[in-house]
Amino acid sequence: MKRFFILLLILLLAGAWLGQLMVQDPGYVLVAYKETTIETSLWVLLLMAIIAFAVLHTLINLISRARVPARRMRSWRGQRNHRIAQKKTLKGLMALSEGNWWKAQRYLSQAAERSEQPLINYLAAAKAAHEQGDASAADSLLQKARESTPQAEVAIGIVQAQIQLARGQNEPALATLLHLKHLAPKHSYVLKLLKEVYVRLNDWASLSQLMPDLKRHQVLPDEQIGKLESTAAENLLKQSLNNQPAEADSKTRLQAVAHTWQSLPPNCTHNQQLIEQYSELMIQAGSADEAEKMLREQIKRNWDEKLVALYGRIAGSSPHKQLEVAKGWLKKHDDSPALELTLGRLSMQNQHWGAAIKHFERSLELQPSAEAYAELGRLLSHLGERERAAAASTRGFELVNGSLPSLPLPEAEAKPLQNSTD
Repeated sequence: MKRFFILLLILLLAGAWLGQLMVQDPGYVLVAYKETTIETSLWVLLLMAIIAFAVLHTLINLISRARVPARRMRSWRGQRNHRIAQKKTLKGLMALSEGNWWKAQRYLSQAAERSEQPLINYLAAAKAAHEQGDASAADSLLQKARESTPQAEVAIGIVQAQIQLARGQNEPALATLLHLKHLAPKHSYVLKLLKEVYVRLNDWASLSQLMPDLKRHQVLPDEQIGKLESTAAENLLKQSLNNQPAEADSKTRLQAVAHTWQSLPPNCTHNQQLIEQYSELMIQAGSADEAEKMLREQIKRNWDEKLVALYGRIAGSSPHKQLEVAKGWLKKHDDSPALELTLGRLSMQNQHWGAAIKHFERSLELQPSAEAYAELGRLLSHLGERERAAAASTRGFELVNGSLPSLPLPEAEAKPLQNSTD
């Protein structure tokens, strides 16, 4: 209150002082422009200037305030749309998680129309449409995603490839993923999906070419990479022989298998299971001697019971030489059941029946196996030793199927049962 009175007093004093100045000397101002002149006192001119400034200032304020409501309205509408988009996006994602596909598609599509960044909404809505089996809506939503965010081609393409794979559209998915691989050659998930397509299409050659990228970018664990590489190599070897025409000779068939084998990575050519398969394929191709030579070198380099057993199955052009080679392995591996089984088979190829029986029996002493029992029983049967052959066959059967329960049996000399009328 005191400040108000002090301010009022100052204004009164200033007014009185100005009034005194105006009375003593009103001043004179002349404004001339061409033939027009305006004469007035200095104080009147100052008063007019103050009034003009006040009027101009008021007009400017009025114009500015007229524009503010429009900006505020636009801002309010933008914030409202943002809030609505957020709420519908949240509801849509919750519905998507709950498996309520229709509601998810509806909320997410509506949110995309109000959102400044609609990409996520369109992609999630496309998945919801796909889950409902509405392929047309899913494709339309993916197209809208492309139009709204062209720079997100990789993300959109991945969703499209996933949907195509789920539909079983392997060839279109392959085209999509190859395009994505061109755009993002190091993208691990693109490479993973591409691997899946190649497996579905049985395109083992392309999968083998993809393997270096899968390893380099650590797309899969090392164990899975190894299994996948072995599977691809195994199928490539099969195809190399199966794709040959029926009229192809053994040389052509062997060349096809050998070419595929040489194209495999080094870790595959040292895989014992693949070596076994390669040997069997060479035998099927009619190149038993080549298979024998390869197996002999592999066994010499790295002893393996399965390969040794396979060596006895090869019927080469020189069975006597094979038998001598196998006998040479006894010096270091006299406790190998697989080697004894192989020696028995090679002895049979050389018609050394007594030696074959001894080797089979020795194999069974070291480790009973149905295969050795079967070979022993077959040989004894052809030699006329029916009882020993039957005993060997029974032991082999029990080894595979387990021993039979003890049950009453008719005597060996009993007569056949007569038909009963009961």
